[in-house]
Amino acid sequence: MASPLSSWPWENFGVYKYVLYGPFIGQIMYSNAWQSMNQQDSWCLHLLILFALRALVHQLWSSFGNLLFLTRRRRIIKAGVDFSQIDKEWDWDNFLILQAFMGAMAYYLLQGIREFPKFNLLGCFIALLLHVMVTEPLFYFFHRLFHKGSLFTNYHSLHHSTLVPQAFTAGFGTPLEYIVQGMVMGVPLLGACMMGYGSLGLVYGYVLLFDFLRCMGHCNVEVFSHGMFETLPFLRYLIYTPTYHSLHHTEKDTNFCLFMPLFDLLGGTLNKNSWDLHKKIRNGKHDQAPDFVFLAHVVDVISCLHVLFVFRSFGSIPYKFKFFLLPLWPFAFLVMLAMWAWSKTFIISFYNVRGRLHQIWAVPRYGFQYFLPFAKNGINSLIEQAILRADKMGVKVISLAALNKNEALNGGGTLFVNKHPNLKVRVVHGNTLTAAVILHEIPKDVKQVFLTGATSKLGRAIALYLCTKNIRVLMLTPSTERFQKIQKEAPVEYRHNLVHVTKYQAAQDCKTWIVGKWLSLREQRWAPPGTHFHQFVVPPIIGFRSDCTYGKLAAMRLPKDVEGLGMCEYTMERGVVHACHAGGVVHFLEGWQHHEVGAIDVERIDVVWEAAMKHGLSPV
Repeated sequence: MASPLSSWPWENFGVYKYVLYGPFIGQIMYSNAWQSMNQQDSWCLHLLILFALRALVHQLWSSFGNLLFLTRRRRIIKAGVDFSQIDKEWDWDNFLILQAFMGAMAYYLLQGIREFPKFNLLGCFIALLLHVMVTEPLFYFFHRLFHKGSLFTNYHSLHHSTLVPQAFTAGFGTPLEYIVQGMVMGVPLLGACMMGYGSLGLVYGYVLLFDFLRCMGHCNVEVFSHGMFETLPFLRYLIYTPTYHSLHHTEKDTNFCLFMPLFDLLGGTLNKNSWDLHKKIRNGKHDQAPDFVFLAHVVDVISCLHVLFVFRSFGSIPYKFKFFLLPLWPFAFLVMLAMWAWSKTFIISFYNVRGRLHQIWAVPRYGFQYFLPFAKNGINSLIEQAILRADKMGVKVISLAALNKNEALNGGGTLFVNKHPNLKVRVVHGNTLTAAVILHEIPKDVKQVFLTGATSKLGRAIALYLCTKNIRVLMLTPSTERFQKIQKEAPVEYRHNLVHVTKYQAAQDCKTWIVGKWLSLREQRWAPPGTHFHQFVVPPIIGFRSDCTYGKLAAMRLPKDVEGLGMCEYTMERGVVHACHAGGVVHFLEGWQHHEVGAIDVERIDVVWEAAMKHGLSPV
């Protein structure tokens, strides 16, 4: 049987838990409708506003902590935030509901206090004194108490179960913890109010500053300069740092204070490594270069919000348009313009495979921009800068996402390898594994396929591979010359399996379509009922036909020993990445020293597939 107050009464309500704010809304409506201006009670309204502002503080600190392109060198714990931590902390805001009710109870117990002034400077000074003299030592006492015996096991261990502190971790715990925290936090406010010096400014300011400092301590990014503490040594005992608090999560018997390390000094629980670690992080000596980089790109305006530094929970599930994103569209559009102007590759996520750091970088360009003729040189310049940056950092392999390796853009990466022949980093388009995934999706009893985009890099490799398996390939292309060029690459005894077609009508009896070129409804109508559309076209085709089935873009599930992965790759499931991404991972794990650019080496398709299987990757 669970201990009392160790779980939230509404933990199974999902989003319906916000119905608990119904009484507050009811009170506001009643007060506005039935009470005179002089009698109206606005406290419930202020509590709702405080709830929204407190949630915003946590969200903004979470966004800051996940802006890896700004904070990478100052991150304290280097591990990534994985899906299990995100799920565990999904309802981190439960404590805000609890403390809103505590605030309402406290207010109505003080029946003699009805109207607060907007601001009272003396009340702020009194609250500060009470915080230092009462709240800080009380929190220190209770915090140490929660680290003992059954109190830790039943209540506080949940807060310490997350590997990487984040702003949302500051709100993750059990009801008993946050009842105690609410009572301790309320001492300065109640004290100032009972003395007659309370004010709305004090309530808003103290509560929001309290949350601000709590989130700062959990953000996992060092924000204070070490030089400040060297110049004014006494400051290190008056304000804690994220590094200081992170040591409490890794070494649980030290650094118990709320915001002032002075009480750890007095209590003998101050970790002696606090300042040395702080200096090491601020000097960049704690930094780690990635071994592998996947260079992604943004797809469209709304999907750019599908990243950890916007909404962590949204980024941790496969991308799907949500109506709550519509109000953010103008903001996202402005960000797009800013990114277009700023033009600098940035880090959006990272994870570890077998202890080796893999990072996902993004080129600040949107899908439609790749098809603007005047944007070609600028995009290639950005990709080139990313490759050179990776080379300088000591990255082993950099893999290019779909449009970043477009044949018309840079010849599948050939442009960069030819321009910089002395690159130490291996440039990989990953399409060999993409071809292998598509080929292994085709049932073994298939004797004929219809292939669009047949003369593309992937189309050519698929056609040449299938023809050697005695599968008849209907290659759709208007160019006889390009077809004949590919046909000549096939062994003489298999060339008859490659058939040149110029119209979709040629496939009206073929139930296996491999799509490398976007298909409209009119074009899809030529497929017979029961057709399955395999595809490697970006963006994927729309499934117009209810009597046919549609495959997704080629993808693979990462090895089971992946750590720190907390973001879904666009529409892919958790732990699943596009095949070109997986191809780069395999290239790195195998330690291959060649560049994989330009045309696909058909003879390596099976080699790459077997290597992927060996390293624990699996087809979806």
